[in-house]
Amino acid sequence: MSTSEERLLARVALTWLTEPGTRSVHRLVQQLGPVAALDLLLDGGAPEASLGTAVSARTVAGDARAVAADALARTERIGARVLTPEDEEWPARLDDLHRLVLSGTSRRVDLETAPPLCFWVRGGWPLGEALDRSVAVVGARAATGYGLHVATEIGYGLAERDWTVVSGGAFGIDAAAHRGALTAGGLTVAVLACGVDRPYPMGNAALFDRIAEAGLLVSEWMPGADPLRPRFLIRNRVIAAATRGTVLVEAAARSGATQTVNRAIAMGRRAMVVPGPVTSAMSVGAHEVLRDQPAARLVTGVPHVLEEVGRIGTDLAPPARGPERPGDLLDDEATMVLESLPRRGVVGLDALAARAGVDVRTAMRKLSLLEELAMVLRRDGGYALARPATSARAPAGPGRGAGR
Repeated sequence: MSTSEERLLARVALTWLTEPGTRSVHRLVQQLGPVAALDLLLDGGAPEASLGTAVSARTVAGDARAVAADALARTERIGARVLTPEDEEWPARLDDLHRLVLSGTSRRVDLETAPPLCFWVRGGWPLGEALDRSVAVVGARAATGYGLHVATEIGYGLAERDWTVVSGGAFGIDAAAHRGALTAGGLTVAVLACGVDRPYPMGNAALFDRIAEAGLLVSEWMPGADPLRPRFLIRNRVIAAATRGTVLVEAAARSGATQTVNRAIAMGRRAMVVPGPVTSAMSVGAHEVLRDQPAARLVTGVPHVLEEVGRIGTDLAPPARGPERPGDLLDDEATMVLESLPRRGVVGLDALAARAGVDVRTAMRKLSLLEELAMVLRRDGGYALARPATSARAPAGPGRGAGR
């Protein structure tokens, strides 16, 4: 029977031999275990020709077990750790990648969406605990000021309420969400498409250091791995699966961020989209998701996000409404009496009742209420609007003053 060290070495070697997410490799590991699966592939027993070709090409560059041993030594040197599904802190939610099926596509990144074989992690938090209450915030790299503001506010608000903010560490929306969470003193996780010792983009190196200190840096690729373009798309499935929901803040017509949202929807996760100006190229992709995906919900801030991912019946967003005005508390008859008062001057009781369409007794009763509310005052044998109440009245519309 293989030891835990042998199984770990084999998983790292398999991750190096083939890109993460390869379904046939994941099936072999489930059926045979990682050690036997590695032996089979190195002996030329790949179940698919394309997999055999990939393994042969990679082994030209070196011995898989030696490469894995070097990677584990480098992991220890940089103060990181490697996690596998055998570890207690492994995020159980990632198992849902087994049922991620995307139709109408032939791209490898859309087909090879198996769960990770292992993770490299920098940071002290247990990964599973960090991701248990987590929300992904993703979007455009070339974000506008509007998008950066919204992403920062959402990141800050979620972290303030003890939710982990997950993103990809890129420029734009990703970085804004991470910074918002850090500013709130909360937990944030950056899922990378390169080694956890390779700050990419370099302009976010200081941000990655802050995340490693206060949160977590996570990657499926061994230390030193390059940030190749397809790896960002492979990485997105993890962001979608590891979190309870994904918030899209700005996305151009062709954006990897919309891919993350589509993967979240395919796994039954909450998908949320922040609308933007219809004139902005950075909102085209976001609006298309809202049009094309019935499961996507429009959100405008943290309360809406919490209503989607929080506890049913508890995290309900308050209805949007303007500031309360004194007139909002009046019944229909009192409102008619108030609105029938002239803007200037005084009107008698009988004339006011006639203008309001109520009897004199009702007019007197409602006028007494309005006096108590300091909205009406008696003057010169009649009634007039109290000046401080003028701002509480609705602005006059077309023809409103007709007949006065």
